[in-house]
Amino acid sequence: MIAGTPSIAGQPLTFLENSLVYFREGLRTAPVMQAIVKDMKDEDITALARHFSAQPAKVVMTGKADDAKATRGKQIAAKNHCGQCHLAKYEGRDQMPRLAGQREEYLNTAMIGYRDGKRSAADTTMTEVLYGMTDADIAALAHFMAWSD
Repeated sequence: MIAGTPSIAGQPLTFLENSLVYFREGLRTAPVMQAIVKDMKDEDITALARHFSAQPAKVVMTGKADDAKATRGKQIAAKNHCGQCHLAKYEGRDQMPRLAGQREEYLNTAMIGYRDGKRSAADTTMTEVLYGMTDADIAALAHFMAWSD
């Protein structure tokens, strides 16, 4: 896996389709993904999204969770109702991505991008939820999500 990239195996179909279209249309920036999908037809995007959504989710964390940090992250997730959109086990649904078991550094960077208004094709709900959250709170939330299964 390439550092800073998410695991897309087991992501919801609609989320993957939307993301690939956003990359293709230049609404979401990631040079590697944009190069891959720039000439893809809709049916190719759907086939690719189906393939990856059918794969088992890959938990990418190794080592051991920091219990205090994970507990703090769990409290932040509960307070901000993260499970309302991403479901109780953070497995995602429809256009909401799976967060459980995702790469911690990716989650951290993505959430800071939402909070700071720097994430392209951003979901305004995420921007609102993360607005005013400290870097330490986001780090705890990312840690908790990464270690959720």
